[in-house]
Amino acid sequence: MNKTQKSAWCGLVVTLTFLLLCLFLFIELTILKKMFFFMNLLGATLLFGLVVAWVIFICKKQSPTEVKTDERDKLIQTRAIVASFISVGILIALTCLILRFIVGISGTIAVWELTLINFLIFEVALLVYSVAILVQYGLGGRDGEK
Repeated sequence: MNKTQKSAWCGLVVTLTFLLLCLFLFIELTILKKMFFFMNLLGATLLFGLVVAWVIFICKKQSPTEVKTDERDKLIQTRAIVASFISVGILIALTCLILRFIVGISGTIAVWELTLINFLIFEVALLVYSVAILVQYGLGGRDGEK
């Protein structure tokens, strides 16, 4: 597994954890109408631990002769970036349409909700980026090689 695949796997785990924490926070704030400080502190600590583990996992080399990146890695990363940008455009358009139907044409939305929506769009874009990298390596032969 090369460095690009490692970063994609770690990005996938961290992004999914963050999305679950955001979902929990959204449920607390909108449905339960209260916020459990201890659970949010625990979630933030878990997320920080995952990020630290991510950095350690990515920086660790398998062998001294391991190449950082090659042309195939750069091509895969470029295609994943394009897929991520396309997902951002689609998500922003869908968000605008959904909000128009939920709050109406002259409705308002709270600033914290808009901030949460923007962060969620960013996180979904990172998720798409990681999945696109893993799918492209998976479409290759043994160990992602053609």
